[in-house]
Amino acid sequence: MRLRPTSTSTPTPPRLAIAAATLLALFLSFLVLTPPAQAAPTGFRVQNGRLLEAGGNDFVMRGVNHAHTWYPDRISSLAHIKAKGANTVRVVLSNGDRWTRNDAADVTNVISQCKQNRLICVLEVHDTTGYGEQSGATTLSRAADYWISVQSALAGQEDYVIVNIGNEPYGNTNYTAWTADTKAAIQKLRTTGFDHTIMVDAPNWGQDWAFTMRDNAASVFAADPDANTVFSIHMYGVFDTAAGITDYLNRFVTAKLPIVVGEFGHDHSDGNPDEDTILAVTQQLRLGYLGWSWSGNGGGVEYLDMVTNFDPDQLTSWGRRLFNGANGIAATAKEAAIYSGNGGDTTPPTAPGTPTASGVTSSSATLTWAAASDATGVTGYDVVRISGGTETAVTSSTRTTATLTGLSPATSHTFAVYARDAAGNRSPRSGTVTVTTSPGGSPSACGVGYRVTGSWQGGFQGEVVLRNTGTSAINGWTLRWTFPDSQRITNLWGGTATQSGSEVSVAAASYTATIPASGSVTLGFTATRSAANPSPTAFTLNGADCSVS
Repeated sequence: MRLRPTSTSTPTPPRLAIAAATLLALFLSFLVLTPPAQAAPTGFRVQNGRLLEAGGNDFVMRGVNHAHTWYPDRISSLAHIKAKGANTVRVVLSNGDRWTRNDAADVTNVISQCKQNRLICVLEVHDTTGYGEQSGATTLSRAADYWISVQSALAGQEDYVIVNIGNEPYGNTNYTAWTADTKAAIQKLRTTGFDHTIMVDAPNWGQDWAFTMRDNAASVFAADPDANTVFSIHMYGVFDTAAGITDYLNRFVTAKLPIVVGEFGHDHSDGNPDEDTILAVTQQLRLGYLGWSWSGNGGGVEYLDMVTNFDPDQLTSWGRRLFNGANGIAATAKEAAIYSGNGGDTTPPTAPGTPTASGVTSSSATLTWAAASDATGVTGYDVVRISGGTETAVTSSTRTTATLTGLSPATSHTFAVYARDAAGNRSPRSGTVTVTTSPGGSPSACGVGYRVTGSWQGGFQGEVVLRNTGTSAINGWTLRWTFPDSQRITNLWGGTATQSGSEVSVAAASYTATIPASGSVTLGFTATRSAANPSPTAFTLNGADCSVS
């Protein structure tokens, strides 16, 4: 393997006259007593198992992955990701072996957009995914060659960019070669002058079920002449228990080796990851996480989209969980000090105008408000529900309007709005507006059929058929039920689901919102379960009881 050249020992000075030697000895003894100052670190660095910014402050990644190489026209997503509260974005790039190559000009633009939106950029080559098992996958050495080819775009960006050499660089075949190949790739980059923090993914499709990365991380870290490598674990079906998640992350923390969760989701085709534990433990240990992914998923994992069709105002259930749930991005992210510290923007936007309500139904309403102003620009708005002295986040929007769904019928709801700027400063709260929803449909105007269509250990797939048994069309609806056991929805299609405890509320999707008389719509979902899986016995549509069959 190629090593960075090391310096030789200082040569012995030539023999001088005795008097001169004496003076020189005195001078050298003074130098020994006064060690030279160390050069200031360049950008991010690893120290004592933690990722630090150049200024010495701890940096904890809170962000998401964005599939830039497949959707280069969606670069505006970086602004939307920032508006949701993220401090980091992991950007998918290609070296050209499997997908269209992202050249130096494109990489420069991505970094510029990250900086403009005050995000730290983790850049990764995706062509290495599943090497050894996936046809066409490329090596870590090839990925390192790509980084060298675009080095002009990366030079001087060490404060803003982390180089993730290659995504999931081995599948489940010949994965033990990961250790030597990772060391060689790191050293290739260091030899050619890369001073960036380097991130390396685990083998086994990123999930390290054989513990190759875990058990060899210390030697890989030691092989980096800059001691500036961060390890990335991807947590999907392998990480489906609290014990497994906690043990894996704690082993790195105990060994003082830097670790982040570079990808994870709320569900996956290979099993059901425990996202609540992933979020809780990373928060407890102050470790970074990057959820997969903003939008544009295909191949049967569309449920991993955080927003629908790249629309920041259409958060999915996974997006709501990651951004706005317990230990989520909005609650825990802290902007990088390179942007917000040392005299950065600390002035919040002005308060938005008091919202007005329109289009009020039994379960929804549209709010509109006057824009806030800010010296560096407003990036988003947060709508909150107010009950007594308590505020509850409802939704966020990049525009000055938002449609709220899933409201209880025949109920008064009070809302207000906050504005946010690019630095994460939050405005004073707007004035409030109170909306009273209509009573909803008449009793017995709906029927529901509920059935389990598939089951596996710890999870199941279900189907809900919602029938209009009335004489007129239903335009807009919210269906509610209560699970009798510990079932919890992980993904739903045909509507937008929210769940609090055992209570489930599903608001219609645009394509299921209208149900003609004697017509029906079908909802499908996946969920977790305990050993028992009893069916719910009661459903309401827009507040009215439905018959159950």
